[in-house]
Amino acid sequence: MRTTPTTDPLRRALSAAAAAGLLAVALTSCASPAGSPHQGHNHGHATAGQDTAGHDMAGHGMAGHDTTGTAGAAAGSGLAAERNGYRLAGALAGSEYRFRITGPDGAPVTAYVPEQTEQLHFYAIRSDLTGFQHLHPELGPDGTWRAALEPLAAGDWRLYASFTPDSGPGKGGALVLGEQVTVPGAASPVPLPAAAGSATVDGYTVTVDGGAPKGGELGLTVTRDGQPVTDLQPYLGTFGHLTAFHAGDLAFAHLHPEGAAADGGGGPSLRFHAELPAAGDWRLFVQFRTGGTLHTAALTLRTG
Repeated sequence: MRTTPTTDPLRRALSAAAAAGLLAVALTSCASPAGSPHQGHNHGHATAGQDTAGHDMAGHGMAGHDTTGTAGAAAGSGLAAERNGYRLAGALAGSEYRFRITGPDGAPVTAYVPEQTEQLHFYAIRSDLTGFQHLHPELGPDGTWRAALEPLAAGDWRLYASFTPDSGPGKGGALVLGEQVTVPGAASPVPLPAAAGSATVDGYTVTVDGGAPKGGELGLTVTRDGQPVTDLQPYLGTFGHLTAFHAGDLAFAHLHPEGAAADGGGGPSLRFHAELPAAGDWRLFVQFRTGGTLHTAALTLRTG
């Protein structure tokens, strides 16, 4: 069921966030099948249990201090809407999420340092780690971002903004902020797939080399019909992009690719700097491009 977008409440919510540092979430949505993974970031490395700055606000109230984070001391794990004086304030109108990032002075942040060719990376994931979406929203002159999401299935979702301010006291420091929103309707949770060493998408198989990350590096190999794939095309300046979410608390980690995309085709090997400090299951989303099409492979990786 889709409700009418609430433009006036959105304007009041954003204004309140800028003036008083309060997060107001006006939520409208539709209960339709889970968002498909067509779209595939924490730009800092992770340290367990240190994402405790700020408060985390759900779609209908304060969830309390963000003391459950298991990743992202340098930049946040996306489990808090505020960190280091920077705050995420947004509203979901239908399938469009409009939001602002405000700085310690309460003013909207309008200058960003590009990271992997984009000013800001935006993600959505449901609490059962389904419906992954990775978007690059549009920034308006007043500091408002507009992220056109695919329809969200009923249930609890976490939305993440990963960015680096290019002005103010936090200039040059990567941050990941996030908030929970609830899409009304009868949710149908999907069990987390068991840990596996490979996943197949669109005829391509992505295999983890040697299991869990060792020495801060995670290797992946891309094959098709058992043959190495060597025609990977650049995506966000590299041949592969990798995002991970920790099962249970939804802590977020972006695993940095090693090396930029060079001339000619890439693959079959992809290497990432990987730090997944919390034990347990992580849901990995591997994105790569071939023939002008973006593919997203998902697999569960167990650490610890």
